[in-house]
This record gives sequence, structure tokens and C-alpha cells, in this order.
Amino acid sequence: MKILIIEDEPALGSAVRDRVRQAGHVADWFRTMTDARAALIASSYDFLLLDLGLPDGNGRDLLREIRRNCSSLAILITTAQDQVSDRIVGLSEGADDYIVKPYDLDELVARIDAVARRYAALPDNVVTVGAIRIDLARRQLEREGRTIDLSAREWAIVELPARRPGALCSREQIEDALYGLSDDVESNAIEVFISRIRKKAGPGLIMTVRGRGYCLAGNAAR
Repeated sequence: MKILIIEDEPALGSAVRDRVRQAGHVADWFRTMTDARAALIASSYDFLLLDLGLPDGNGRDLLREIRRNCSSLAILITTAQDQVSDRIVGLSEGADDYIVKPYDLDELVARIDAVARRYAALPDNVVTVGAIRIDLARRQLEREGRTIDLSAREWAIVELPARRPGALCSREQIEDALYGLSDDVESNAIEVFISRIRKKAGPGLIMTVRGRGYCLAGNAAR
């Protein structure tokens, strides 16, 4: 997933970003609501980690703004406010989960995964393409029972069309899913990753639609 982190504490923010990336996600980290708003306009995100006590305002204001315009962005509040009443307000205003500081980074990643599963388009989280089985929950690719090892970005390329069976993913959509706003992207990076995937999984997984993008080969079925 592509995750936006809004956290004003430098040490915590960098630690969360690094742990989220270690878990295989793309992560952008900003410290203010102003920067967060700009990032949400400039890029598309799957998940938001939102601190409430920010230098330029209360994160709940941003939460309400997002929920007025978007219901598909998963949101997890991270805050030092540990009163039950605070949690109830945040959840009632549209947050999907709530974690109180200080928290364990592994628990945070587990909560991210749990919320993401609720948003998954496929109830069983498994897509089959010929002899290849894509397990979205376990982030695993198998061919005839054999696990195929993919890098985080290779997996992200497989996951994007797998969560949208029948859909075509443009090069721009794939780049947006793979890279943060500050990342440099080589002109042929997507082609290189797809070539590696085909070498590992075989040519029958991802199909190129010339001039338009990529999709899963054949008719993906659950």
C-alpha cells in the first residue's frame, strides 16, 4: 500500500516511516496538516496515519475534511490523547482505528494490515491466474504450490491489478503506487520490474496492453 504519515515528532515520524517501509509499503512522511493536504492533492494514498496534535492545527479537522470528500481512504489515528472519550470522538468522525502513544511499531503495522483487510475488495483475498495463486492477505505468490519470492516493489506491481480484477493499470498509476513523492523514478523502472516478475513467475501473469498499461493476464478469478 501507499501510506501517508502525518507525525510532527521527528524521531517517531522517521521510525514509523522506516518500519512501514520495512513491512513492504510505500511511505511519505510529513509533519504538518498543510503539507499533508498538499500531498493528498499531489498523490493517491491507500492509508493515512494521522497524529492529532499537529503544529498547525488539530488532526481531527483534516479527518473531517477527508471524510467529507473520500470514504475509501483508510485512516488510523495515532495520538497521545488516551481518554476513552477522545477515542470515541475520533472513531465517530471517520477514523478506522486508534492507537495511543507510546506504541509498539510492530503492533502499529499489525493494525495497519488489519484495517487494510477490511477495505480489501476481495473477501477471500485470493486471486488465481492460471496456475498462479495470489494471496493478498499473506502477500504471497505461488505457482503450483511453490512460493515465488518477490521484492516489495515487484509485489506491489502484482498487487495493484490483483485488487482490481479486470482493470487496466496505467504506467502512471503503477509509479504512484510504488514511489513516494521524493523518490526519483528511472524512465524504464516499471518495465524492469515487470521483466523480473515474468522471469520469476512466467510470462502468463502480467499482460502489456500497448500504449495503455498492464493488467493480469486472462480473466482473473477468485
